[in-house]
Amino acid sequence: MIQELFTTLFHVIVPLSLPVIAGVLLDRYKQIDIGPLVTLVLYYLTPVLIFERLMKADVSYHDVYVTLAYSLLSLLFLWAVSNGFGKLFKLSSSDTAGLTLISAFTNSVNYGIPLILLAFGQAGLDKATVYIVLQMVIVNTIGIYFAARSHFRIKEAIKSVFSLPAIYASLLALLLRSFQIHLPEPIDTGVSMISAAYSPIVLAILGMQMMNVKTSSIKNKEQVTFWTGMGIRMIIAPIISLLCLFLLKIDGILHSVLFVLSCMPVAVNAGILAQKFHASPQIVTKTILWTTFLSFIFLPIIIVWVH
Repeated sequence: MIQELFTTLFHVIVPLSLPVIAGVLLDRYKQIDIGPLVTLVLYYLTPVLIFERLMKADVSYHDVYVTLAYSLLSLLFLWAVSNGFGKLFKLSSSDTAGLTLISAFTNSVNYGIPLILLAFGQAGLDKATVYIVLQMVIVNTIGIYFAARSHFRIKEAIKSVFSLPAIYASLLALLLRSFQIHLPEPIDTGVSMISAAYSPIVLAILGMQMMNVKTSSIKNKEQVTFWTGMGIRMIIAPIISLLCLFLLKIDGILHSVLFVLSCMPVAVNAGILAQKFHASPQIVTKTILWTTFLSFIFLPIIIVWVH
């Protein structure tokens, strides 16, 4: 067990750490504006990566159905747990909204994709692609509802989803697969080159984002929300994940991939939504930082365990 843990640390966490450290150093000494880089990832690298993975992914319709069922079931449980703790501790509506964002949304895109690729190879990334696309849709619909219940607009949520090029890339890939149309080799090579640039760039951005997270102290009454969020994300969420996997009878590599993705740190997008809709952004961003730091310790343990 100990030997496997150190092997995982060396072969998975060390490669992931290098571009993250590079991002930290770039932010520290060059103060690079990450806005254009985020745009590059969102509108260029992510849709190309999703398109390539869906075109080549070895997934069945059964994988799609159970992944969708798992995503919605786990989301429902996490929402119920967050609201339950919100009522138990008599949290404000903004704190409860922030707690829900912390609990329900993980960094399965920027951090999860390269992690799954290194830990489970191409077969694992194939299984992860469907979940990642679903998460992008859920964050930009249900995530907005969680963050802004009082002024939620369905029209705005739908508009935000269809402003993401990854959605169109997914639809195009599914259409081409349905008609068994393959890309010409030169185009396929170019697409592969672009998708290969995804991991090092997004991990460097993650390092920059970690440096920009506000870490000022939070009030005593907000400490309850912070520690509750940490407890749900680090302890309760993995238990809920295992329960959902058991109920849906998911096994094999899909089981391992979904469980690891569900144990990822809090999504950076959760902080963006919290800031935009005043859902306790200070607490949410602090949990992003701490769960990301702690993930370098507990994720190798989880990967060894599921292997």
